[in-house]
Amino acid sequence: MKKITSNGRRLGMLLLMWSIALLLSAQQKEVSGKIIEASSGESIPGATIIIEGTQRGVISDINGDFSIPVSDNETLVISYLGYKTLRIPVSGQSSFLIRLESEIISFDEVVVIGYGMQRKGDLTGAISNVNSKDFNKGIISSPEQLINGKVSGVQIMSNSGSPTAGSSIRIRGGASLNASNDPLIVLDGVPLEQGGISGNNNNFLSLINPNDIESMTVLKDASSTAIYGSRASNGVIIITTKKGSSARTRVSFSSTNSLQVKTKLADMLSTQEFRNVVNNEGTPAQRDLLGSSNTNWNDEIFQVAFGTDNNLSLSGQVQNLPYRLSLGYYSQDGILKTDNAERFTGNLSVSPTFFDEHLKLNMGIKGSLNRNQFAAGAIWGGATFNPTIPVSSGSPDFGGYTEAIASDGTPVTSAVINPVGLLKQYHSSSDVNRVISNFDLDYKFHFLPELRFHTTLGYDYAEGKGAVFVPASAAQFFVSGGRDYQYGPQKKDNQLLTTYFNYNNQLDKLNSTLDITAGYDFQSWKSTSAYYEVLNVDGQVQNPVAAQDQRHTLLSYYGRINYALASRYMVTATVRKDGTSRFNEGNRWGTFPSLALAWRLSEESFLKGLDVLSNLKLRASYGITGQQEGIGNYGYLPVYTISQTGAQYIFGNTPINTYRPEAYVSNLKWETTKSYNYGLDFGLFNNRLSGAIEYYTRQTEDLLATVPSPAGTNFDKTILTNVGNVDSEGIEFELNATPVANNNWTWDLSLNASWLTQTIKNLSIIEGTEITNSSAGPTIDSYYFQVLTEGYAPNMFYVYHQLYDESGQPIEGAYADVDGNGLINSDDLYRYNSPAPDYILGFSTSVRYKEWTMGTSLRANIGNYVYNGMSMNTGALGTMSYNSYQLNNLNKSYLETGFKSRQYLSDYYVENASFLKMDNLTLNYNFGQITHFMSLNATAMVQNIFTITNYTGVDPEVPNGMDASFYPRPRIFSLSLGMEF
Repeated sequence: MKKITSNGRRLGMLLLMWSIALLLSAQQKEVSGKIIEASSGESIPGATIIIEGTQRGVISDINGDFSIPVSDNETLVISYLGYKTLRIPVSGQSSFLIRLESEIISFDEVVVIGYGMQRKGDLTGAISNVNSKDFNKGIISSPEQLINGKVSGVQIMSNSGSPTAGSSIRIRGGASLNASNDPLIVLDGVPLEQGGISGNNNNFLSLINPNDIESMTVLKDASSTAIYGSRASNGVIIITTKKGSSARTRVSFSSTNSLQVKTKLADMLSTQEFRNVVNNEGTPAQRDLLGSSNTNWNDEIFQVAFGTDNNLSLSGQVQNLPYRLSLGYYSQDGILKTDNAERFTGNLSVSPTFFDEHLKLNMGIKGSLNRNQFAAGAIWGGATFNPTIPVSSGSPDFGGYTEAIASDGTPVTSAVINPVGLLKQYHSSSDVNRVISNFDLDYKFHFLPELRFHTTLGYDYAEGKGAVFVPASAAQFFVSGGRDYQYGPQKKDNQLLTTYFNYNNQLDKLNSTLDITAGYDFQSWKSTSAYYEVLNVDGQVQNPVAAQDQRHTLLSYYGRINYALASRYMVTATVRKDGTSRFNEGNRWGTFPSLALAWRLSEESFLKGLDVLSNLKLRASYGITGQQEGIGNYGYLPVYTISQTGAQYIFGNTPINTYRPEAYVSNLKWETTKSYNYGLDFGLFNNRLSGAIEYYTRQTEDLLATVPSPAGTNFDKTILTNVGNVDSEGIEFELNATPVANNNWTWDLSLNASWLTQTIKNLSIIEGTEITNSSAGPTIDSYYFQVLTEGYAPNMFYVYHQLYDESGQPIEGAYADVDGNGLINSDDLYRYNSPAPDYILGFSTSVRYKEWTMGTSLRANIGNYVYNGMSMNTGALGTMSYNSYQLNNLNKSYLETGFKSRQYLSDYYVENASFLKMDNLTLNYNFGQITHFMSLNATAMVQNIFTITNYTGVDPEVPNGMDASFYPRPRIFSLSLGMEF
């Protein structure tokens, strides 16, 4: 009986458990989903999906897809390394599209630094990193535009609105006067050649496809830059390109197509206003030159320009060999007719590993073919050409274009050329090719895994050539018979060998980390160009251009120690010794040390308990960097140049070539910059609010500057020598915040601001003497408008103080007697502001709601001044006619001033050019997976939306502070489509 009862109980328990299992089974269901990266929409394989409070879970497959049995009252927990963990209640849903967002700040994340990588939490220097997800979007012609406005203390300005124009990049304002102020650009470990090349002057960086770039790291202070020694005085930008991965094969295609329209132009008189001025104030001869047409010359020379940027990439892994292959095609018409830039690019990288990842190789090759069409300088004519005459003359002469013709039937030499004819009859093109390759080997020793050997072989080769043709019938070169010649090729060759050992060990017993690097660099540059002759269309030589062969070499030894104790106390010590062939043997070598300290207070016991505080770190650094860029290769040698045709000595009846000595300074030496930097990094609320504050000073000594040479001491009136000092100091501030972050909404914003001041301390060659002024900057009719002066900021405007009448009208030729001697002469010129802004601000924000994302970026300069050269040069009645055959339009400033003649050096034309610009506004929609094999996202964008400024000229942001015939930056409307297969 007991046995039966016992068996019955067991059977009852079994039936009960079975019933419960059936009930639970009835409540559970199979749900599925896809996990993607929030910003890019790319699928994430290998993410973990766990049912909260259980051990049940799955991992997303190579397409980011998953499926798992759950109940409606359970919660999915999704996590992946480097991304925020999400908790999503099932709540009756059967499918999910899950977007994972990267961590705002991860102290374990590594960033690229000079010769290696380092954890963010251990950084001691002023370093800013911008990843691809934070890059500026839209039509991007050159890599530096990706980070414009993104980094404090970095000013990036396009030189004009032409697609063939380059950019000016300044990190903390630059440290030199005449030597280069450009930062060092390092691409995948290869320091790139600075400057330009024939057919692509001052736009060398544009030969790299921006779509291939993964991240850009900006090194700003001496501690972080000193590892690059002699090339780091102006900062360093490290560019890392995209590499292959071990994930599934991915095919990505993106296409951006745009329309560009002209924005603000020079403010000239309308046709009716021009007629009124000529009729009321012109001479009878000038009134006779008025026509009956109403021609808007700007409409004739400018156009709505089309641009396209297309990129195809294939990445994945074949036989344990990660790879990435990309192809790009970019073409952009200029808003000025006949202007165009076209670029074909290819990039291949492979990253195999061997011996259980002890040996890592990275091989990359990047190639580009650039074809440029250059427009003639027609912007001046578009502004000033007589608006009352037609484009065409009705005559076959001079291409049928209306021109100023003298009585002998030839074009007037001093006349403005018809801007339409100038464009249509000028044909200038170039082909520029570039190949950049790198081979990296990184070996982690088997017997001591903490020790690595790294070597990089780099090769950067570029070749540029072009052709110019102007028919003999064209008015623009009628006197010289036109042009028909080819120039180049110019070839640039840059070779690099880098080798270093790195020891990195976690010293657990000491609760510390030690990182030591020691290495050697060899880099050589060669630039050659062939002799060529500028010919007219009849084959006659107009001007011979000599062949060149320029070479220099840099040898370097360097070492660095990074030590961190208890993740709280950090020190970095660096030293580099450089030897350059640009100086003589006695001055060839320079030593550049640095030291940096950091203290992470947030890890101390007295602050660690504050939940609101995520990070608080103090930093301080001192370092010395050098400069030898931007000068000639042989400035310390006596060089003799052979005379060319037309500059020969006639011996009897025979022309004999002579040799001309060039100016040189035998004791040229390194320009050096000593810099202090003090920084504070902070993070609050789990780093949803974070930022940094920097204060720095720089003292540049032994400036490499071009100054007047004492009479009879050299072979030129000016020489490049070591002279003077410049001091700088500045403050930088960065703030990043994520006020909202959940599955449906994300709001990110960032703000950066910087203040900078520079002062010239000394410019004299002879100790104890004072150099009052040294002219600098651009000129108009041989007038200089800027000056270098001891005790003042570089390139200050040097002008007369304009006097005004009781009604506020400027009085022509009336200037203040500054020195009080009763005479108005050059002694009354005074220094009045500079083109450099006091403050630079940047702001960007983006808001995501589900699949929609909207973002914008703004920039501001405060305290920068611009000389309105267009207003001065065309704003006087005397500029209406340079000869008796032609009228020229006037700037509207004439209606305010009534000036009869140009007032070249009046401070009336130096204007406050502070501005606020909205650089872009974007709207993105992520369609996600639209088929089982393709995902899609689309972006609409407007660039260069508005400029708020009191400046009256074309653009308050111009190179060198001079606004004269500036090529306006266009407003761009674009649509981008991105697909992944």
